[in-house]
Amino acid sequence: MNISRISSTARRRAILDAFDAVRETSPTQPVERIARRLDISEGELQAARLGRDTWTLSLAPRELARRFEALGQVEARTRSTAATLIQRGRYPRLAGGDAAGLLLAPGGLDLRLLFSHWHWACLVRERPRCGSVDWRVQVFDQHGRALHSCRALDTALSEGWTALFEVATEDEPAFTQEMPRPTRALSDIEGLAEEWQAMRDVHQFFTLLRRHGLERHEANALMEGRFTEALAPTAVENVLRRASEQRLPLMCFVASPGCVQIRTGDVPLPRWCEGRLTLSDPSFALRLDDDAIARVWRVHKPNADGGVTSLEAFDDQGRLILQLYAERREGQAERAEWRRLLEAFPRWEAVA
Repeated sequence: MNISRISSTARRRAILDAFDAVRETSPTQPVERIARRLDISEGELQAARLGRDTWTLSLAPRELARRFEALGQVEARTRSTAATLIQRGRYPRLAGGDAAGLLLAPGGLDLRLLFSHWHWACLVRERPRCGSVDWRVQVFDQHGRALHSCRALDTALSEGWTALFEVATEDEPAFTQEMPRPTRALSDIEGLAEEWQAMRDVHQFFTLLRRHGLERHEANALMEGRFTEALAPTAVENVLRRASEQRLPLMCFVASPGCVQIRTGDVPLPRWCEGRLTLSDPSFALRLDDDAIARVWRVHKPNADGGVTSLEAFDDQGRLILQLYAERREGQAERAEWRRLLEAFPRWEAVA
């Protein structure tokens, strides 16, 4: 059903009718899938449910994130364009500043929050099975893209959830249309290689990108043959499979525009489930739409400890899907077995 040209109240009613029709035949179908079927953003679909199963959380982004610690056991979820990272645990205490929040718990719920992208947050009631109720918090950007969400796992809701009910309203958000990302020709940038080589901390990479007005995938392309190598799209599955077989612990980064979620630890053996590459154990799951991977890069960044190497997967618009590093602590050298694993993959020539 295409509802893109229906306006205002009629549009909301059309969204709700279409949503109810899907849920009637498929009660457990996730909201994000229904939104794709309706060709609307997930945020707009949730906003259409205001007052029925969804309520606006009238809190500033940092204040909302500060309250995560009091929510008890949760299932936290962050999605990129083609990967979903799901972890169970408790949020740590919020650190960081007004622009970026830090939830630091290596091996647990470990997140970096970019508050400038947080546009609308809501409290959601879902009914996954007859008689049961799930409570969730969801955060969206200005285009209605899901940035992060969590679901309550405790049988009895904590005081943290009760406190969220007290600030819930029916205020409607306003979303804007997301525009396609433009492609542009790249040319050599004087001094880029020297600045890359001079890095002593991987976080300096973001400053380098901003200084030169580059996207991450563009910098990788410009540095191919020096600090980066293009690998075949199949490298992601193969790296995950070999890391699992070698019991090599990894750091898996999945990022939305407003949240980076990191899972650190041993890698379960990948398997295919419902058309997606899936890794899971009782505390986490990583789901990857392998077909959406357009480019993969092996990337080396110098630092004070001898440098770190990552595997980075992008979609066809240059958006980062997934990043993989070997597990390590600050001040430690990178694991030699990780570098050997990545260096075993040959350079890949994309077909024009």
